Amino acid sequence: MENSFCKYGTHRVIEPAGVLPQAAIRLDNNMILHPNEILIDVISLNIDSASFTQIRNEAHDDINKIKAKILEIVAQRGKMQNPVTGSGGMLIGTIAKIGDALLDRDLSVGDKIATLVSLSLTPLKINNIKAIHMNIDRVDVDAQAILFETGIYAKLPEDMPQELALAALDVAGAPVQTAKLVRPGDSVLILGGGGKSGMLCCYEAMKRVGPTGKVVSLCVLEEDKEQLLAAGLCHDVIIADATKPLSVLEQSLAANGGREYDISINVVNVPDTEMSSILPVRDGGIVYLFSMATSFTCAALGAEGAGKDVTMIVGNGYTKDHAEITLAQLRENPKLRKIFEQKYGGIK
Repeated sequence: MENSFCKYGTHRVIEPAGVLPQAAIRLDNNMILHPNEILIDVISLNIDSASFTQIRNEAHDDINKIKAKILEIVAQRGKMQNPVTGSGGMLIGTIAKIGDALLDRDLSVGDKIATLVSLSLTPLKINNIKAIHMNIDRVDVDAQAILFETGIYAKLPEDMPQELALAALDVAGAPVQTAKLVRPGDSVLILGGGGKSGMLCCYEAMKRVGPTGKVVSLCVLEEDKEQLLAAGLCHDVIIADATKPLSVLEQSLAANGGREYDISINVVNVPDTEMSSILPVRDGGIVYLFSMATSFTCAALGAEGAGKDVTMIVGNGYTKDHAEITLAQLRENPKLRKIFEQKYGGIK
């Protein structure tokens, strides 16, 4: 296996030996293409929200320090994987070259794509950081990246700006998983409902619960509350700090008529929110932990300590057809699309 070109990309792992690229400390980011790889000229990185928030806080919002930190991580690891959060993000770029073993793909040099695998496993070489968009976690770069044989991607659609598509595709797994989990009549609590993944999850949950269900969103900002309610993306919104579980429990139960929830969905970008996701959910209910800031040890031991018999699901960024389904959400809901255009697509 060491001498072959593994479809999962293990031939790019420098250390430690025997692990997959995501778990590796260092990857070979030499941009000489192997037969089962695709070379991408990178336009922008969408850094995972938990990762970008951590870097911003460490750098005290100093753009030059943020640039330096990103360059340091990539230089050390050969990929954009935050050593604190462990998370990466995704990218958009154009196809520069296709390996000989992948020429049968429905893909051509020059196609513009979004990668749907994490930057935490993607070999990356940054030549220059052109700009950092602080409020949307996006970094414009002169860079190249490698997509492995098993790496999934989506061609960017022609009916919407690339910035809009990138914002939605960055979190495509969460709303599609929400569609799988939520049933008619369910009560659903969405922590972090004002962000990209939160709004998409709210919209999908509203579609699924029907007239007898209820969707409540937790947000930090009053402006997010007003926006969610005006767009009809949830039934009610509570303003709370998700790191304060007892306060969240009190407010969330009050918003649901004193009843515990069938499902909670955590898409926040800060740590220490596990118990706020667990306490409001009934025994036998579901806790969906999509946030990359989640400590699954804290979640498991916390549920045990609180005597909560809930099913906890680790957020999987990939679900079959998730890219197409998420872009369809923006097409079918003009209000949701307008919010995304204004907040993430550079359209005022």
